[in-house]
Amino acid sequence: MPDLSIHTKDLTKKYSGKTIFKGISFELSAGDSAVIVGRNGSGKSTLMKIIAGIISPSSGSMKFKNSGNEIEMNEVKKKLGFVSPYLNLYDELSAIENLRLFSGLKSDREVNDGELMNLLELTGLADRRNDEVKTYSSGMKQKLKISFALLNEPELLMLDEPRSNLDRSGIETMERIAEKQKDKGILIIATNDEDDLKLCSKRINIEEHK
Repeated sequence: MPDLSIHTKDLTKKYSGKTIFKGISFELSAGDSAVIVGRNGSGKSTLMKIIAGIISPSSGSMKFKNSGNEIEMNEVKKKLGFVSPYLNLYDELSAIENLRLFSGLKSDREVNDGELMNLLELTGLADRRNDEVKTYSSGMKQKLKISFALLNEPELLMLDEPRSNLDRSGIETMERIAEKQKDKGILIIATNDEDDLKLCSKRINIEEHK
């Protein structure tokens, strides 16, 4: 049973002397879900990047624990799946080639093509698996990013504006994935979409930390 937990205290981020947010504290453990809200440009994505270990806070602390024991960020990344606008896909590769490449980076074990096909079936891309990603619509690319985030069966799933460019079937798939994640780990969503707010039990409002 996954037992990852996040412990943050007084997270603060500044850029060029300007405070983006300050004093954010929260704890999340398996079964918890949190939504990060705030107006556009308020720092939602910045906080997501800090949690994912992509950037560092200016001050404050963040710890991850597994079964009560603190673990390093390189171990956390093996347990993390992240859907974000700034994830770059390789346009000259096909969907399944992208997944093969990323699976070698994200997973400690070899992920076979059958598993990759299951992910593409889940997100509705199986029929286009051999097409170069440069031929994909923005919505199809978003679906491929969701497939990528699920490669390592993450204990922590992070979704930054997950509905972006998705059609109705894509949104329904994303919602099912989010609901399933709450049964097995931690879910964090950065969004202002009212329907996304309903998916999470906790709320972190960036506007309260200016």
